[in-house]
Amino acid sequence: MRFVDEAWIHVKAGDGGRGCLSFRREKYIPRGGPDGGDGGKGGNVILQGRADLISLLDFRYKKIYRAESGKGGSGACKKGRDGRDVIIPVPVGTIVYDSEDASPLFEILRDGESYVVARGGKGGRGNASFARPTNRTPREFEYGEKGEERRLRLVLKILSDVGIVGLPNVGKSTLLRSLTGAKSKVADYPFTTLTPQLGALRFEEKLLVIADIPGIIEGASQGKGLGLRFLRHVERCRLLLWVLDLSSLGERDEYAILERELSSYDRELLAKERILVLNKIDLVSPAETERWICHFREKGENVVAVSALTGEGISVLRSVIEAR
Repeated sequence: MRFVDEAWIHVKAGDGGRGCLSFRREKYIPRGGPDGGDGGKGGNVILQGRADLISLLDFRYKKIYRAESGKGGSGACKKGRDGRDVIIPVPVGTIVYDSEDASPLFEILRDGESYVVARGGKGGRGNASFARPTNRTPREFEYGEKGEERRLRLVLKILSDVGIVGLPNVGKSTLLRSLTGAKSKVADYPFTTLTPQLGALRFEEKLLVIADIPGIIEGASQGKGLGLRFLRHVERCRLLLWVLDLSSLGERDEYAILERELSSYDRELLAKERILVLNKIDLVSPAETERWICHFREKGENVVAVSALTGEGISVLRSVIEAR
């Protein structure tokens, strides 16, 4: 399924129904008086969080949502039927912006949480509502109010407890599979993962959602590769796993590249609690592994060395994550 994390939609609430202009006409009842009923209220447009959705893909195909208008009133003081609401399901973690305002209107953070984004118009009053002792045959009535109409921008930030970040081909997807059993795509070429992938890490007393973020390259902050567009999905993570390829650390300073690119996006990401994961220990000697572990511990990092491919060190990493 294609991953979409930003979309624009147009919403229109229902108009209120028209009030009725009517007078009672029955045999043997002269001067029956006004009996025009009120119009019904227009339907609302409502956004509702759904935990089983992980993308805004549906909004690429349907962009306009209209609620039903209220029905007009009728004689015998009968009120018109209210218009039906339109409920739009969105993934949990969706932020809603008005097109006229840069600040968010609200965020949907829980399953079933809902917000009215466009309110239906109030139904118009029929002439029965205008009857007074001084005006027993009113001919006044009201048209219903117009429903609200607006253009909205939806931005999805996946809700996850742990985020995996690293350069391409360092083994992030394999690590996600080893930790959670998620069926993420794995191959021996860069940019295998083109969209964020999710997995669930289960412990006896809790469950953690882990997000694998597509690979960052040097110059990503200037738009190279996939850029930094998916880093919004780690902003809410409590813990980050910085994954480095142990077999290539002597050729390139992945740590410095990752630090620089994350900082270019948002310096607060550097302040998040993190675990430095040295992957692919199966490709280097134990002495080389120990040398790099000591090197990064001197920098103050909490280091765990693993082989996501063979599973070595994964149980230790699970324990460290659980303790956090």
